[in-house]
Amino acid sequence: MALQIGDIAPDFKLYSTEKQEVSLSSYKGKKVVVLFFPMAFTGVCTTELCSLRDDIASYQNLNAEILAISVDSPFTLGKFKEDQKLPFPLLSDFNKEVSAAYGSQYEEFVLGLKGVAKRSAFVIDEEGKIAYAEVLESAGDIPNFENVKAALA
Repeated sequence: MALQIGDIAPDFKLYSTEKQEVSLSSYKGKKVVVLFFPMAFTGVCTTELCSLRDDIASYQNLNAEILAISVDSPFTLGKFKEDQKLPFPLLSDFNKEVSAAYGSQYEEFVLGLKGVAKRSAFVIDEEGKIAYAEVLESAGDIPNFENVKAALA
């Protein structure tokens, strides 16, 4: 079932590219943009995350943190983060539990890959509630970041 605006965001603990455990609950009191993306090093994912990198000041001005999550390993994500100079945490949902909890998972993706995260964006407010939710069926689409910023404002 899809998460709705006003729902409490499912908490999670995932490892970052720095091999540190990051939990959503540790961001309580802050606004957080949680992004799920299918796979590191693919064209659309790179475009999407680099657009956030290039617009990071807008998110900082809105007092928002960005967490980007895929089912890639922390090691793959580490290389991707380094190559693209991404200034926000990339978290590994390798066991595919968090993307499932957020209703952001393909049963089957390209090449028969199962359980890949759908491209999606969630804004979570200071109290841990969902203020915006956009889950895309097409991996070629990018979330509407103007709507994300409006939800943060």
